[in-house]
Amino acid sequence: MTDQPASNPQERPAGPVEGSPPGEPTPAAPAQPAQPAPQQAAGAPAPADAPQPQAPAPAEQPSQAAQAGGPAGQDGPAQQAAGDDAPAPAEAAAAPSTSLLAGIGPKEYVWGTGRRKTAVARVRIRPGSGKFLINKREVEDYFKSDRDRQVARSPLETAGLVTTFDVWANVSGGGPTGQADAVKLGLARALAKAVPEVTATLREKGLLTRDARIKERKKYGRRGARRGMQWAKR
Repeated sequence: MTDQPASNPQERPAGPVEGSPPGEPTPAAPAQPAQPAPQQAAGAPAPADAPQPQAPAPAEQPSQAAQAGGPAGQDGPAQQAAGDDAPAPAEAAAAPSTSLLAGIGPKEYVWGTGRRKTAVARVRIRPGSGKFLINKREVEDYFKSDRDRQVARSPLETAGLVTTFDVWANVSGGGPTGQADAVKLGLARALAKAVPEVTATLREKGLLTRDARIKERKKYGRRGARRGMQWAKR
């Protein structure tokens, strides 16, 4: 008599069981327990098809809103307070000075010295209504020529500050032309100190450049600087 192997329920083919009524689902095969992986000896190379161990995923960093104490998607109270008070970077960079006369007191003078030929002018200015005095006289009374009056006022007109400053000038030496040019240079230097924003405009117009031309001295044996004596044959 031949021994027959015992039937294994795991090796049964899938399909309906004999004797079961039609339409009844076939019972699934029981799941096999997971076999523990064989431990690898220390120092032995790992097989090629062995699964590589995966590193644990890093924990999520809490959002800025969560750090501030608020729910996700909302700013915390500290961020909201900082955002309301802090100005935009573009606005802060483009903010101009509030006033051209911010650093000048109502009774503080700004001085400037000008020279032309042999004339010397000491000019002082301060914020005012446009008063212009030369040697304690109005500029219209002191200079009789329109050209000299326009030259003396040219720095104020170029900078657009005709009615912003009061001007006092003390002039000595030279004639009307030299004194007018001396007042012009001294006034331009004083304005450049008081309002640095107009320095480029004054320099572009040549109002901050010292005119060093003077009359050439007479030489010995000549009638003038270079004019020789008249020679008569007879």
